[in-house]
Amino acid sequence: MNANCDNKYINKLSKFSKTHILELILFVVSIIIAFTAPGFFTSGNLLNILRNASLKGVIAFGMTMVIITGEIDLSVSSTVALSGVITGTVAGKLAELGIMPLEYSVIIGMIIAIAAASLVGLLNAIIHTKFNIPTFIITLAMLNVVYGLAAIISKGFPVTTFPSWYSKIGAGQIGSIPIPAIILLVVFFIVWMVMDYTKFGRSVYAVGGNRESARLSGINVKHIKIVVLVMVQVTAAIAGIMVSSQVMSGAHPFGKGWEMDVISSVIIGGASLTGGIGKVKGTFIGIIFLGVLLNGMTLLNINEYVQYVVRGGLILMAVLINTVQSRKAV
Repeated sequence: MNANCDNKYINKLSKFSKTHILELILFVVSIIIAFTAPGFFTSGNLLNILRNASLKGVIAFGMTMVIITGEIDLSVSSTVALSGVITGTVAGKLAELGIMPLEYSVIIGMIIAIAAASLVGLLNAIIHTKFNIPTFIITLAMLNVVYGLAAIISKGFPVTTFPSWYSKIGAGQIGSIPIPAIILLVVFFIVWMVMDYTKFGRSVYAVGGNRESARLSGINVKHIKIVVLVMVQVTAAIAGIMVSSQVMSGAHPFGKGWEMDVISSVIIGGASLTGGIGKVKGTFIGIIFLGVLLNGMTLLNINEYVQYVVRGGLILMAVLINTVQSRKAV
C-alpha cells in the first residue's frame, strides 16, 4: 500500500513538474540570483522589474493572440516609436494653434496614436488576407515603413511637447505600485478573459490549430486574423505611450529591437509559432521570467554581449521543451 501511495505521489509530482516547468525554473533562477546579486529581493528592485517588464509585456499579450493564430507581427517595435511621436506632435500642434491647452490636447494625441496603430494593423491584415502573403514578410516591410514615418513626422528630432501630468502614465505610482504594472495587469486580465472564456478566444485557437477545419465549422478566419493583427498594434501603441511618458519624449529610435523580446516572452511562455498552442497566463510567466533574468544579469554586471547569448539560448531551450512535450502528448 505504501508503494502505491509513493507511486501516486511520484506521478503527481512528475505531472506537476511537466505542467509548471517554467515556474519551477523561474523559482530556481530567482533563488540563484538572490544569493549572488545583493539587492535583488528588495521591494524597490522587484517593483523596478515589474515596471520595466510592463512596457514590452503589454505588447506580448497582444502578440500571444497573433502567434496562436499561426501569424507574427514584427512591426510592433516601430509602432512603439510612432505612437509616442504622434502623441507629442498632435498635442503640441493643437496647443500651438490655440485649439486647446497642452494638458488636454495630449489626450487627443493619444487617441490619434492608437487609431494610427490600428490602421497599421488593419493594413497588415488586409494585405495578408487579400493576397495571402505571409505576415512575416508583410510586417518585416512595415517595420521599416512605420519607422520611417516616425522619423519623418518628428523630423529626426525628439518630440517633447507633453504636459507635466503625462509623466504619471509611465513613471507614476498608485500607492507603491507602478502605474505601468497596473496597466500590464489590466491588459493581462482583459486578454486572458477574452482568450479563455469567450467564443472569439476559442475561434482564435481553432484558426491556429487548423485553418481549414475552422473555416468549415463556420468561423470567419479572415475576421479573426484582422482583429488580432489590429489588437497587437493597439497594445504596441499603449506601450509607446508609456515609454514616451517615462522619458517625456517621443523619438523614432524608441522601441527598436523590442519585437524579439516580445516574441521571446510569448515563446518562453509556451506558445508555438506553428499556431494553435499558447496561454495568456504562460505569456505572463514568460514576461516575468525574462524580466528577472535581464535584471539579474544587469545586477551581476554580466557583459551585454553575453546577455544576448543567454537570451538566445533561453528561447532555443523553450522551443526544445515545447517540442518535446508536444511529441510526448501525441
